[in-house]
Amino acid sequence: MQHHLEEAFVLKARIKFCKYGSMKYIGHLDIMRYFQKAIRRSGLPIKYSEGFNPHQIMSFAAPLGVGLTGSGEYLDIEVLSTDSSAEMVKRLNDTMVEGVEVLSYRKLPDDAENAMSIVAACDYTIVLRDNYENGLSMTAEEFYNGILDFIENGNLNIVKKTKKGEKEMDLKPLIYEAHRVADGNGLFLQLSSGSAANVKPELVLEAYCKSLGKEYPQFAFRINREEVYADAGEHDFVTLESFGEEIGEHVG
Repeated sequence: MQHHLEEAFVLKARIKFCKYGSMKYIGHLDIMRYFQKAIRRSGLPIKYSEGFNPHQIMSFAAPLGVGLTGSGEYLDIEVLSTDSSAEMVKRLNDTMVEGVEVLSYRKLPDDAENAMSIVAACDYTIVLRDNYENGLSMTAEEFYNGILDFIENGNLNIVKKTKKGEKEMDLKPLIYEAHRVADGNGLFLQLSSGSAANVKPELVLEAYCKSLGKEYPQFAFRINREEVYADAGEHDFVTLESFGEEIGEHVG
């Protein structure tokens, strides 16, 4: 038996999903269209905007670059009724293709800010592909140790290209954490994100390669975004998922 909220009630929900495999080559606009179609197929009673060209009300936390995978991606929607979190996750995943999986569906407070507006930091893992070691003229071990030393002691002033032109940026204060992953085969970076200071991992990699006098090998790395955070104050980062609460079997 399904339990529904009253139709007149509008509930804000935050969806956490992962994007992997061949879907990493699908750009942000196409992912948005993909979710619009998946939500229609699932029968989710999503709220639409008003006017002559109504569209589903949804907001993604932070667009993921083409070629990157993501383990902690977020999408906010508004619905007119809902089942339990577990049932909603199942309904959405029943419409998904290989490469996208919904991980959680949580109710947000009525006054919650949308995901995009509160993004402050992201976690990434970066792995150097085996077949690119020779292209950098160094082993993976040398690469990981070298970039960590560069982050600690090097000159991270870069010129970043923006829509308005170019601007100088010091990456050092915007790299909140940097260390080897637990098994040693990879690099972990926690970087500033959001509208104020958005640092993509490629900027750090490019700066390091430039310091070595090398071209940045665009396809040499596997990059996965592990999680997206808001700032609770003074770099006290909390996951976007933590703002919501699970919906039990009995709703309304």
